[in-house]
Amino acid sequence: MKIFPEGDEVFESLARQVPKTVPGGIVALAVTGRVNSAPVDGHTVVFGRNRPDVDICVGESDLRVSRRHGALTCREGAWWVSNLGRLPIRLPKSRWLFPDEDAVPLSDGYTPLFIRGTRDREHLLELYVAGPDGGQPAVPHGAVTEPPRRWRLTDDERLLLVVLGQRYLMHEANPQPLARQHVAEVMAELRPDEAWSHKKVEHMVAAVRSRLSREGVAGLVREEVGEPVGNALNDNLMRELVLSTTLVPPDLALIDALS
Repeated sequence: MKIFPEGDEVFESLARQVPKTVPGGIVALAVTGRVNSAPVDGHTVVFGRNRPDVDICVGESDLRVSRRHGALTCREGAWWVSNLGRLPIRLPKSRWLFPDEDAVPLSDGYTPLFIRGTRDREHLLELYVAGPDGGQPAVPHGAVTEPPRRWRLTDDERLLLVVLGQRYLMHEANPQPLARQHVAEVMAELRPDEAWSHKKVEHMVAAVRSRLSREGVAGLVREEVGEPVGNALNDNLMRELVLSTTLVPPDLALIDALS
């Protein structure tokens, strides 16, 4: 196992960039650093808040997170996640892993884990299980890999859209955007010196939808979705931002950093 402390190599998110590793190996990334581990049968990577006693530290300053909160264990070439702590661990599609439950197998590719801590803080541990070739999935011979088109956002737009679409970044099973009034209340708490209202929220979000629509993104104007519109426009916007990796789960830290 190799441990890469913060600052050794920069990987903003495993949803965007994956370091090369051995076939079947696992990469775990948190704000404190990164761990790479080969698929050695019986090997375990422990995560939790007690930095001296774990392989990768998660939620170090949050006493709701257990000192040894979970483990990643290799069994016969596959990786499994188990809960060693007191709080449940949330996996994609709103699946919860509770203490003392059987370990859950990890599929090849990207899996984010979330631990909810104090004041609804969400602590993220990103995982990537390498396929047979290691690193990213193989592409056809001679083909050029096209990166996703990431959309340019101002700092204000990014924070607002992270608040609006936090359920998408948490990988909930059927996410929906937060209500405009709720978003305005959260923004007012994060930025108390600024005036926020549901109209201001809608104006900023509509400006982003309009800009992306002009760039060719479908489903962002009323004429394209039909009536009743409901949340369809903002739902389509958030799905585009997440699928293009313009917004990724580590962006949730913007909310925590300002709270």
